This record gives sequence, C-alpha cells and structure tokens, in this order.
Amino acid sequence: MHLGTTGIWSLAFTHGDRTEAREAAAELEELGYGTIWLGGSPGGNPRADLPTAAEILAATSRVTVATGCVSIWDRTPAQLAAAYHALPQRQRDQLLVGLGVSHADFVDRYHKPYRALSSYLDALDAATPALPPTARIVGAHGPQMTRLAAAKSMGAHPYLVAPAHTAWARSTLGEGPLLALEQTVLPHCDADSARAKARTMLSPYLKLANYREAWLRAGFTAEDLAGGGSTRLIDALFAWGNPDEIAARLTEHRLAGADHVAVQVVTDDPATFTRRAWRDLAPALTSSGVGC
Repeated sequence: MHLGTTGIWSLAFTHGDRTEAREAAAELEELGYGTIWLGGSPGGNPRADLPTAAEILAATSRVTVATGCVSIWDRTPAQLAAAYHALPQRQRDQLLVGLGVSHADFVDRYHKPYRALSSYLDALDAATPALPPTARIVGAHGPQMTRLAAAKSMGAHPYLVAPAHTAWARSTLGEGPLLALEQTVLPHCDADSARAKARTMLSPYLKLANYREAWLRAGFTAEDLAGGGSTRLIDALFAWGNPDEIAARLTEHRLAGADHVAVQVVTDDPATFTRRAWRDLAPALTSSGVGC
C-alpha cells in the first residue's frame, strides 16, 4: 500500500453529492495526491466508513483511500472485519482503515479508551478472516496510544498537531511504523483573516478533553487554549499563506519524521468540496518529492 507523501483530508461526502464526490476523487488522483482521507466532524465521522471508501475506490484506479477514523464504538470487530472482506481484493489492497476511540462527549459507553482499543485490535486479529495490522492505522496522540499504534497497526494518524509533535511521535513510534498526520491549511495571505477562520474551525475541538490534554502535553498552556486559541497555538496547528508557504509547513513535518501529510483545507462550509483549492495547491504540494 502506497500513501504517497501528500494526501487530502477529507473528501466531504454527503447524501446529495455522491456524483461530485466520485468526480472529485478521480480529479485528486490525477492531480497527484497519494491518498484520499475520509473523515468527519468532532461529533462523529459519517463519511469515515467502508461503504463510502468502496465507492471512492471504485471511482479511482491507483490512489489509496483511508478512513480517519472509524470509531471503535460504532461496530464490533467482527462486523468491521466482515465489511472489509466483503470488498473486492483490489479495493482492499488500496484501503487503509483508520481506527479511533472518539470522545467521551459523543459516546455513552466510553470508558478506558486504551484498553478498549487494544482489545478491539486484538479482536480484529482474531476475526475470521482477520482485518490485518497492515491494513489499519490508529488515530493516536498520547504516548500509550502511539506505542499501541506502533505495536498493533501500520502506525499513527495524529490530527491537529504541530511539527514538534511530529518529531515526538516519530521518536515514540521508532523508524518502522507509518506516521501519517493531518495538517489543516488556510490558503489566505491575510493573517487576521486566516487566524479568524482557524479559530472558527478549532472551536469545537477546544472543548474536547483528548485534544486539550494532547496540546497541554505538547507544551501549550491553559491560556493558549482559552479565547478561541492563542496566536501561538493557531500558528503552530494551522498553515496559512500562499501555496509555497503551505508547502514549507509540510516540509517541516517531513523533516521531523512524517511519512505522509494529509492536507485539510478550511472552508466556510465543511460539507463542500474545495476543488479549486486542491487544484491551486497541487503544483506546490505534489512536486519535488512532496506528492505521490
């Protein structure tokens, strides 16, 4: 499975735009992006499922499709493994199943997330047939989850992190496992406008304990997390500016140890396709070894 070094996170996929979703996926492949990520909002991941992935895979020929992430609370390991093996072999070969523990705010039975995820991964190994570690990646931020990702999957898929976290994650994972992170970008050259849009996007995440704890571990303070996020926090988590400036942030992550960076373009409406921005960014992000 080849993710390339740059992908797009996330391909919005809602009830009324299935045709455009397929067309957009095919265009992303032609633009040179290596992976198309299916994700969702902090309150759930309605697009991060295997049927959606199968539809995107059917519309493309060589790009990898990854979920970021399927919640372990939504279906049993046996159900997920069965859904994976119901796909044709060609689609399974190009599918990376991202798994995560979601958040206590959204899951009534949320408890002992590390133990729950570890047991879930073991159950995927024991399923008949198994959903193998080589076809899965873990949404991980903290040390325990990151080590678990290294031990029981292809690697880690952190979200909303700075290059300093990338360096820490690579050190924690070691040299072998995959480190495929998400980088949120704003193609705006005006600092005030970019930071305002970034704060709007960040707002729901600032309420979630898992993210807050990760940022505090990374050296940010409670003051950085207040008031929509300090300028220091915003500039660390978001890349903004022209395509070359955004590409420079991806290079920072690669030099810090990232194997793959999934680029999420901030929009006013998260359910829309940002096809123009993907096109505008492609020459800077998919050339000189940055793309697939």
